[in-house]
Amino acid sequence: AARLSCRTEHEPLLPLISQKIHWQPDLSFRPFNYTAAPIIENMGSTVGTSSVVKPSPTAFVGAPMEKSSKASLIKELVALGLLKAVAAPFERVKLLLQNQKDIIKSGRLHKPYNGILHCFATTIRNEGIFSLWRGYTAMTMVHVSATVIRFGMFQYTKILDDTQWSYTRVVVSSYVASAATQFLVYPFLYAVTRMATDVKTTGSNTGDRQFNGMIDVFRKTLKSDGIVGLYRGFNITLGELVMMGALSKGLNPWKQHYSYILQNNFLSRHMVDFGFWISGNMATYPLDTVSRRMMMTSGSGTVKYKSTVHAIGQIMKTEGVKTFYNGAGAEILACAANRATLLLMIYVADVIRAAKEKQY
Repeated sequence: AARLSCRTEHEPLLPLISQKIHWQPDLSFRPFNYTAAPIIENMGSTVGTSSVVKPSPTAFVGAPMEKSSKASLIKELVALGLLKAVAAPFERVKLLLQNQKDIIKSGRLHKPYNGILHCFATTIRNEGIFSLWRGYTAMTMVHVSATVIRFGMFQYTKILDDTQWSYTRVVVSSYVASAATQFLVYPFLYAVTRMATDVKTTGSNTGDRQFNGMIDVFRKTLKSDGIVGLYRGFNITLGELVMMGALSKGLNPWKQHYSYILQNNFLSRHMVDFGFWISGNMATYPLDTVSRRMMMTSGSGTVKYKSTVHAIGQIMKTEGVKTFYNGAGAEILACAANRATLLLMIYVADVIRAAKEKQY
């Protein structure tokens, strides 16, 4: 009411910055598809007859964010834990295929995997079925930490009366917030990669692993490489962040168009979302590969890449362009499993809600 009283008849009532910025929930397979450039929304609503909100560009229009309470945060964390538990086996297979060249160099793998099924079979035969969830704790820490940080940022921006913020400032602040979140959780992402690729060969025992847990990963890396070792590959990850934001801006108009056409068809609408989701993942996948391969050189005693450009050049020269997409099939399967679990959760929630409404 106080804000409305300050407006003249011809002034637009602009939404708060916290309403403009939508931190999209991390439901994707790779940790920062979801925390790439936030989506700018048109959150305004008409008040009376004289308050008109300027619409945001079509490319940035998204659904309203529902993270206004601690209860909703807890529910999202539980949902994320379940989604990541389902995707964890595919995550490990993807990382094994993506980094198998470095694993072979370390002497822990004698020959390359022949595909996704062979990787699954070899891992289960040599390490047991529960080894497919190796690194799950660190992966959960990545997503839980990112979600809590975004929630805290959202709560903070809600108290700011920032109607004077320009469109450019909103976009820039969104990227800065995402980059800061990435910086804080990157060591956990590094731990995921190193634990998942720590292969136990045939006939070895648990003590033969290079790392005995997430804390051991941090301890050994800090001892050999210092804090830099935990952030090796971070630069290319920021590039992946920017690229994902640009793709989101370019693809969102088409996604919104088809979602509107199929708004009455639940399954088809989610299939469209899945298609755009995969497109974004595959477009940025080579950057993810370079980041992971650079992580593998920390604490290994091998020659480090001089820079991101040097890493890309060396991988392309010695292994070919195809190497950048090693494990992409497992990535797609992980996304499919993630989406299927999400749809199942939505269906169960709807059934429970309908049962409650019928009861009352």
